[in-house]
Amino acid sequence: MTAILGISAFYHDSAAALVVDGEIVAAAQEERFTRKKHDASFPRRAVDYCLAEAGLHPSDLDYVGFYDKPLTKFERLLETYLAYAPWGFRSFKQALPVWLKEKLHLPRRLNQELEGYSGRYVFTEHHEAHAASAFFPSPFDEAAILTVDGVGEWATATCGVGRDNRIQLTQELRFPHSLGLLYSAFTYHAGFKVNSGEYKLMGLAPYGQPLYADAILQHLLELKPDGSFRLNMDYFHYCAGLAMTGRRFHALFGGPPRRPEAELTQREMDLAASVQAVTEEILLRMAGHLHRETRISNLVLAGGVALNCVANGRLLREGPFDRVWVQPAAGDAGGALGVALFIWHQLLDRPRHVEDEDRQRGSFLGPEYSDDEVCDYLDHIGAIYHSFDEEEDLLVRVANLLADQKVVGWFQGRMEFGPRALGARSILGDARNPAMQSIMNLKIKFRESFRPFAPCVLQEHVDDFFELHPAAESPYMLFVAPVREEKRIQRPRSDRGVPEQELVGVDRLKAVRSVLPAITHVDYSARVQTVDAWRHGRFFRLLKAFYQRTGCPVLINTSFNVRGEPIVESPMDAYRCFRASNLDILVLGRQLLLKHEQPGTRAREREQHLAQFVLD
Repeated sequence: MTAILGISAFYHDSAAALVVDGEIVAAAQEERFTRKKHDASFPRRAVDYCLAEAGLHPSDLDYVGFYDKPLTKFERLLETYLAYAPWGFRSFKQALPVWLKEKLHLPRRLNQELEGYSGRYVFTEHHEAHAASAFFPSPFDEAAILTVDGVGEWATATCGVGRDNRIQLTQELRFPHSLGLLYSAFTYHAGFKVNSGEYKLMGLAPYGQPLYADAILQHLLELKPDGSFRLNMDYFHYCAGLAMTGRRFHALFGGPPRRPEAELTQREMDLAASVQAVTEEILLRMAGHLHRETRISNLVLAGGVALNCVANGRLLREGPFDRVWVQPAAGDAGGALGVALFIWHQLLDRPRHVEDEDRQRGSFLGPEYSDDEVCDYLDHIGAIYHSFDEEEDLLVRVANLLADQKVVGWFQGRMEFGPRALGARSILGDARNPAMQSIMNLKIKFRESFRPFAPCVLQEHVDDFFELHPAAESPYMLFVAPVREEKRIQRPRSDRGVPEQELVGVDRLKAVRSVLPAITHVDYSARVQTVDAWRHGRFFRLLKAFYQRTGCPVLINTSFNVRGEPIVESPMDAYRCFRASNLDILVLGRQLLLKHEQPGTRAREREQHLAQFVLD
């Protein structure tokens, strides 16, 4: 037996992954255990979980891999600070103590954390780990590889080829010229948090027009036909300061950055649309160049920019590749998995067996809890619940509750690895209800009202509702697709009858655009998750039950958390979220909890508040 532990840490989204004899045994982000969103600390709890899942101790490990090369990254930081001295001194002063304390002494830190381990440490390059995470679990014998993010050591984007059990990266774009940092600069300017708010910017883009796209292309970057580019650093401050953008950037785009939580204006919407359009153009050019160079029909993607599912959808529909596979944990967390697989295949030269489906196992790689463990917890806290001996009875009950417009917290099996809830730690609702998007955003998730929700759809019915590529499936919710023309409403109005043309800004989302209004964005798009029997198990069977009950094979699927918190990991996390939000139902394994039955719940007041919200 060969056991390999992969680790990513100290930037954001720390994680651990365990590969045993080439099989992915476990993977999880540290944030799920510590409850600190995007936790960057050493992933000791994630490591403990991965080892426990396999019944191993650190002394049983053969290799430990880390997802980047700290010394090379430190070299880049020093060279950047020197190049921009003295203006970068504040940033340098803030960063240096962290490096001197732990990042430059990583083997020593690993020895402290992995007591008993006496094997070798392997450090891959950051984008090498991304590339390995993209190709090795993919369903392809051969694929072109594209990785794009903010920055690793020096590289900000790489391309290459994967064949059999080897990857080779042949070209790279280098810091400070970075598509990820360009997108983050606009995230910052729109008033969202860098490294976590980029998906908000992507969701905001359809409300605007790309009015600033030409200005971006004329002033901010020099774009070449192959997708490579150079940024005009006069507009950016991320090399020398603690901010992303500078005065010239603010002057070009109509003023200083929006204050966090301030009202969103049309400017932010148009800026979001503009940088999204430029991002898509750059990625399409990169993919075109890569296809011309390799003549390979398959593409795999990783890196934080690969989580831009709108761009992924365009690559799938308009790009030159027949098939596209994206690593579900495409950001830094996935680097832990990438380095472990890199050691197994590339360094140890172990064979890779490719089947029709990918090796990611639905990305259900995290902890699970038995029904006995769930009941023990619920009994301990005095919760009132209903247990179902027969799964079919449970699924029929939940399907009926969803059809009756209840919002359901769904906690089943192993937790997802990556940022998306895929049916193990999900909040579910009826996509046919025009009010459901607002109810779930404001009363359940406590987040911005402009943000759309994603649909999950039975794989065999995806073509009935969405214009997904004929050769594609989307089990990891990483492709945006248009809602089919015949499912759209031609003259959209709000549920109160207000024509769309009279709605302004984020209020446009109130217009009923399709037969599935709660998941249809203002541009008639949706971030689709396809659900199949072999990956999704009970979740698939629930969706089947809902389809049999309603004739609709689609539900809203959003992550089981509230704003500012990670996705729930344990039954305790799930119950706390259930009580702290306006979720109606909680399903933990085969146990069903009704909100109004729980101790201390004042059902009448809750129902009155919800009714008032809907009326307002």
